[in-house]
Amino acid sequence: MRYTSSAIETLIDEFAKLPGIGRKTAQRLAMHILQEHSGEVEKLSRALLEVKERVIHCSECQNVTDLGQDPCHICSSANRDRSVICVVESPTDVLAFEKTAQYRGMYHVLHGVISPLDGIGPDDIRIRQLLSRLSPDGSGSVKEIIMALSPTVEGETTVLYISRLLKPLGVEVTKIARGIPVGAELEFIDEATLSRALEGRSVL
Repeated sequence: MRYTSSAIETLIDEFAKLPGIGRKTAQRLAMHILQEHSGEVEKLSRALLEVKERVIHCSECQNVTDLGQDPCHICSSANRDRSVICVVESPTDVLAFEKTAQYRGMYHVLHGVISPLDGIGPDDIRIRQLLSRLSPDGSGSVKEIIMALSPTVEGETTVLYISRLLKPLGVEVTKIARGIPVGAELEFIDEATLSRALEGRSVL
């Protein structure tokens, strides 16, 4: 169905570009926006602009943080265990682990996984930044790297590639346990399952 308003059609097209949003959902969102008070719509538009203007990547873990808060609050906390780094694919995975309230180490966000079919190679994700956090001779403060990527083909490929880079550095490389279904995304896994996966991690 096409609307008589080109403005509505444009808004629907933009909503439909978002992940997980089909055209019907995009239409409902557009109609909701149309019925909202102008003040509420302005708050939404300001929030969208602010997230682009104020959000940056932490110089240490590559997670998202606000401009002026670098390193992020996790990296700058004195209560975190700096000897362990949990490597994840996206900032949403950090949120998933933080909700468990069990993990107290550091993180490293790759912002993707190696996927040759999609044209994504090792240089397209934040592997180099991870290596820069480690001492070349393994004498630094980091003792363990936990590979916590989703159990997809691309995730497993990335785990294998990074583990091969890390082993000569004298850092123990572990992988979260197999309580997570193959092909599942970490951000959708419940807290109890994630906690068990962390506790049962194995050495690579």
